[in-house]
Amino acid sequence: MKRYEIAILLATFYLLVYLLLFEADAPFWIIGLMFTLSPVPVIWMAYQILKNAVYPGQGLPQGEEFGYEDADKNQLGTF
Repeated sequence: MKRYEIAILLATFYLLVYLLLFEADAPFWIIGLMFTLSPVPVIWMAYQILKNAVYPGQGLPQGEEFGYEDADKNQLGTF
């Protein structure tokens, strides 16, 4: 398993535990602490995804601003 996949699992588990504790009427200080710290696993997860995930598609040709893999740019027309 890749590092960013572990980050996704851990961040999801953290937020699921928070939700379960909230629904179980856990003490306020536990819920407040977890709520205060909740941006940490989400930011860590986003950082790991941006740093370690690899895009399997083709790169853009030189001079192109955006691209489509499922359609030819010349057949799209104007919107």
